[in-house]
Amino acid sequence: MTPDDLERLTTLTMPFGKYQGRRLCDLPGNYLNWFARTGFPGGDIGRLLALMQEIDHNGLRSLLDPLRGHQ
Repeated sequence: MTPDDLERLTTLTMPFGKYQGRRLCDLPGNYLNWFARTGFPGGDIGRLLALMQEIDHNGLRSLLDPLRGHQ
């Protein structure tokens, strides 16, 4: 994880699926947990979704709040 990864969680949007177009940081925890159970997609998007799931699972979403202000 890098500071750039955290910034990307607040700027990149989900490219497919039920929540297409929603920022990664705004994906619901149950959706992220579904990926954790069934498998994250490959590539950078999968790595970022796994990071967001870990942040959400550990109750650390507030760490992204200062970055949200740059929108």
